[in-house]
Amino acid sequence: MDPLAVLKRNNVKTIGKGSKTLLFAHGFGCDQNVWQFVLGAFTDEYRIVLFDYTGSGNSEKSRYDSAKYASIDGYVQDVLDICEALELKETIFIGHSVSSMVGLLAAIKNPEYFEKLIFIGPSPRYLNAENYEGGFEKEDLDSLFEFMDSNYLGWSSAMAPAIMGNADRPELGTLLTSNFCATDPQIARDFARVTFFSDNRTDLKNLTIKSLTLQCAQDILAPLEVGKFVHAHTPGNEIVFLKATGHCPHISAPDETIRAIKTFLN
Repeated sequence: MDPLAVLKRNNVKTIGKGSKTLLFAHGFGCDQNVWQFVLGAFTDEYRIVLFDYTGSGNSEKSRYDSAKYASIDGYVQDVLDICEALELKETIFIGHSVSSMVGLLAAIKNPEYFEKLIFIGPSPRYLNAENYEGGFEKEDLDSLFEFMDSNYLGWSSAMAPAIMGNADRPELGTLLTSNFCATDPQIARDFARVTFFSDNRTDLKNLTIKSLTLQCAQDILAPLEVGKFVHAHTPGNEIVFLKATGHCPHISAPDETIRAIKTFLN
């Protein structure tokens, strides 16, 4: 694919200076702006690449293909396209939520692009299963999607603050709600189904690159047991248990998140 077309499609932006590249990948319902609270700590030492998945943020929404993005592989291809377009090598990938598994699959497929992976609130499967606690029963997700399909804005206003946590700081929930509400409802529903019905547990063992899991407390999407599962089943994975609560520590606790990332990188 033409490199310039990829950069335009995914609204790719490059800032900072340094020989090492940090590639930041946002989670469901968001765009590259969610990284605004942590970027300043890295721009003096690293080249930083930001992007929006196709269909999110200021990407070219006309390029969104519901068939292509009906599985996580479509989002994996976005990342690999960006790596190829920018000729990235030995990149440090930082992915939030579902992007943790996007990065993992991209690194398994094309390991030469990556040096290290950092997972923020990762989950290889959100549904509970035999001998696995993912956080949700099938009935929970059925109800979630019924609400989402009938009233997306209402779903966003209810769900985003719960995902953010930190009820004593309602402005954080409002910030995430604004991200969710700015997303095209149909694309958001597609992405949500890809996210919540994915199962990448068996892929964890295939990662050959060093990785870090940042696990928050009181995270309704990626509970403590899930972070421990990722750590236990991913070769070369380190885990840091943050004091931060909720699912978005890069927004709610940027200083703690920055320290954990820098410790791992250094």
